[in-house]
This record gives sequence, structure tokens and C-alpha cells, in this order.
Amino acid sequence: MGHGASRLRPLVHEVAKFGAVGGAGVLVNLLVFNLVRHVTDLQVVRASVIATFVAIVFNYVGFRYFTYRDRDRDKSRRTREMTLFLLFSAIGLVIENGILYAATYGFGWDTPLQNNIFKFVGIGVATLFRFWSYRSWVFRALPAREAVADAESILEGERAKGARAAGQRVP
Repeated sequence: MGHGASRLRPLVHEVAKFGAVGGAGVLVNLLVFNLVRHVTDLQVVRASVIATFVAIVFNYVGFRYFTYRDRDRDKSRRTREMTLFLLFSAIGLVIENGILYAATYGFGWDTPLQNNIFKFVGIGVATLFRFWSYRSWVFRALPAREAVADAESILEGERAKGARAAGQRVP
């Protein structure tokens, strides 16, 4: 396999994990949206904002503990991470629900099917923005020096365990 393909593999893996969490988040978003629309008299965009918020919480947990669990494990930076996540998620919420708003109130496309289509389109456009912003700003990769130091300390710990198991003295 060529050098370019080996560099592309981690991105493909990341996109797949982002897609798995995001796909589940889309289902949560659409299910909550339709449930709120069915059991309340809320206007379409208000119901959508509630659903988007529930999906944001679901996605944060999925991204932090599945997609990006290997990144920036410094717990002291979690407040910054969560603040940025919420900021970019809020921008995504505006994108997603702005598209639904324009379709519903600007063009008068207000049947349940049309609401779901434009909710889905809004999710898609907002997802592109979220993927870029989350990977660029929120769940940043560890700097190379820090990643190498982490790997070296793990290897050193494994060597010491192996030496102790073999009955050797570890300095």
C-alpha cells in the first residue's frame, strides 16, 4: 500500500466513527422531532430545536467516548472542549433549523413529509460544518510530541511489567 493510502486510513477510520455516532444522532434527532410534533402543539421549528438539542447531548457523549476518545485526554481541558462543542453545535443548530425555517415559513412547505425532508437536509448541511469544526477545534489530535511521549511511557510501563513478571529487577 502506498504512503498516501496509509495517511488516508486514519481519516477514513475517523469519518466512519464520526458517521456511526452522527447517524445514531440523526435518528435520535428525527425521532425526538417527530415525537414532539406528535404529542405537543409546538411549532415545527421549536420542536426541531428541542430535537436538535437532545441530539447534541447524545452526540457529545458519542464523540467524546467513542469517536475521539484517544484525543486530548487532559481532563483539565474538558471545560474548554465542552464550551467549543456547544458553540459549534449552536452554530450547527442555527444552520439546521434555519433551513427548516426557510422551507416552512419562506416557501410554505409545511406538510409532515416536507418538514422531515428539510429537517434532514438541514442536518446534512450542519453535519458538514460540525465535522470540520469538531475535528479542527474541539477534539483536536494530540500534538505529535505529546503523542510520542504518551506512546513511549506506555511502552516503558509494558517493558517494566514484563521484566517484573520474568523476575527481573526493574530500575
